Amino acid sequence: MRKPLSIRALLSCSAFLLICSFSSLILATPAEEAELERLDKIERELELQRDWAKYRWEKTNSECYQKYWVNRCLSESRAEYRREIDPIRAQEVDLHEVQRKLRASLKDQRDAKKIAERASPEKAAERASNQREFEEKQKAAAARAADLDQRRKDAPKRAQENKAGTQLD
Repeated sequence: MRKPLSIRALLSCSAFLLICSFSSLILATPAEEAELERLDKIERELELQRDWAKYRWEKTNSECYQKYWVNRCLSESRAEYRREIDPIRAQEVDLHEVQRKLRASLKDQRDAKKIAERASPEKAAERASNQREFEEKQKAAAARAADLDQRRKDAPKRAQENKAGTQLD
């Protein structure tokens, strides 16, 4: 069974998360991604602690039904669960705030990169080339459709000419 973090460890981790959330997040993208992965690992550990606390609470609750003072036992069990889960929940709130800031920063950097790529002369030339090719294809398709329409209109006339030309006199 995994031992839950001590109060001192929880407070130090919580203080670290608060400092990170208030500091400016001007980091290089790889560093931000590594930090985000590290925070995801911390989040998984907190979820594991939460799951174990819930398991212990549910086990205690089931044991309460074997006692005479069921409601008192259940309320004590709930109070113990709250004492255990509140520090975890506080850490998760701080952690999620830092994660949101990191994800927003990464998204802003990706968006800035996309904007810079779109503004580059190479991309502008490529878009213009693609536009010209598209217009040429549209004109060719329109010409083929007009030719096909004209052939359909001329079909009875050609059939008559063919019929007249194949008769032997």
